[in-house]
Amino acid sequence: MPLSLIGLGTAVPQRRLSQRETLELAPQMRDASPRQQLLLERIYQRSGVAHRHCIPLPDATNPSTAERMRRYQPAALELALGASRLALEDAGIEPSAITHLITVSCTGFGAPGFDLALIASLPLAMDVARTHVGFMGCHGAFNGLRVARAFVEADPSACVLLCAVELCSLHLQEGWNPDHIVANSLFADGAGAVVAVGSAGGGDGSSSRKGLQLVSSASTVLPGSEELMGWVIGDHGFSMVLSPQVPSRIAANLIPWLECWLATQGLALPEVETWAIHPGGPRILRAVLKSAGLEPAQIDLSTEVLHQFGNMSSATILFILERLRATPGPGPCLALGFGPGLTVEAALLMRR
Repeated sequence: MPLSLIGLGTAVPQRRLSQRETLELAPQMRDASPRQQLLLERIYQRSGVAHRHCIPLPDATNPSTAERMRRYQPAALELALGASRLALEDAGIEPSAITHLITVSCTGFGAPGFDLALIASLPLAMDVARTHVGFMGCHGAFNGLRVARAFVEADPSACVLLCAVELCSLHLQEGWNPDHIVANSLFADGAGAVVAVGSAGGGDGSSSRKGLQLVSSASTVLPGSEELMGWVIGDHGFSMVLSPQVPSRIAANLIPWLECWLATQGLALPEVETWAIHPGGPRILRAVLKSAGLEPAQIDLSTEVLHQFGNMSSATILFILERLRATPGPGPCLALGFGPGLTVEAALLMRR
């Protein structure tokens, strides 16, 4: 059964920084030599990011993980509420109609989490079924959508609210580890939410709204790639492992796998009209562009979101889908996400 995405909403913190302002706030700039400053400037300029939004950061230098988590919970709830209210309004669904709540995040932990606070604040019914997809990285929203589709297949009357919230700025890292410097130059804060139903309509029974349909999804782990990308909890926040081999490994393995999977859906690669690629960084976008033989215009939505908002981890793909829905165009859309593993998540979507 296809999953109909009938409502979409996104939210970002009020604080908006240019890439130059972000560079000036980078921990590495404090004691950098002129040569090191030039190196940092080149990395930030090549990130593909022009602006990003972030919450106010702890005042302490290199704060503990505990301090970062104290900042996470209230800020995550504020963004989750903003995105979820917009998605519900967009769908024309009352909060009380939601039967399942799925939350996604890899940048913070707490029990009870922001999911319980979201139920109380929207408010949702107290007996709403809640599921949290945690610590899966940039492809987490793909996993959440797969769970949502399973819910509506099991219960065609189900009405699902999915909300992905990431506060990546809480995990800015000190020192000159190249992985950390690249991550600091790319990642940002944001939240995205989706209201989704099955073909039976869900919620108030309406299944005729225009939107996107998730037709199918697939996942694979690229061979021998387990050490190339990771997300590790340390004493001073969460630390990114991001090998420079990631783009070349994607370029070498992605298309053969995609072609095999699309064939099971009755499609050939050239029949995919639009691509919604999670912008892990400009090198990853270029790797997909080149290996798939795409024109730059086919990934404009991904480039635009990276440029305007940075990489908001799992929430980013929902920003892209929100723009995709507003963009007219024929044919199927292929959404892709990449995360620790090195894992590839794919989703086949149709406009309706």
